[in-house]
Amino acid sequence: MEVIIRKMRKEDITSVQYVAKMSWYDTYEGIIPRSVQNRFLSEAYSNERLLWRLRNSFIYVATIDEKIVGYANFFRLQNRGEIELGSIYILPAYQGKGIGSQLLEKGMKRSKELKIVYINVERENGIGRAFYQSKGFQLVDEFDDEFDGHLLRTMRMKLMI
Repeated sequence: MEVIIRKMRKEDITSVQYVAKMSWYDTYEGIIPRSVQNRFLSEAYSNERLLWRLRNSFIYVATIDEKIVGYANFFRLQNRGEIELGSIYILPAYQGKGIGSQLLEKGMKRSKELKIVYINVERENGIGRAFYQSKGFQLVDEFDDEFDGHLLRTMRMKLMI
């Protein structure tokens, strides 16, 4: 199973939307109501929003046999040397195979002067928390976040490079 990590292209939008939807359903089952997930996904992963992200951030996709099985979206922050990992999702059947690690590594290699990577993760997202902690991310803050009428407990983490 060879995993290829490459930059996302416009023609990948439908596949990234599918990965986002399936991953959200799996990750946030019992954490975020499905109706709230659907509203968020239709807005945050609309064609227009993904085209905006392609122009204003950097997105990598993971492919196996030319099928997109995961993606990661990174944003530059105001402070030089800092980036935000806005999202990283892998189709459930492909999780635990090192694909998320490869995507994270690819995004971190993009910036030669990278010093800090930030991420927000829901406290109840045990798989996500364990992944980030295994990579060396450390908790810097916790806060409650209202998400479409639903309260989320969010952890802000950072990785010092």
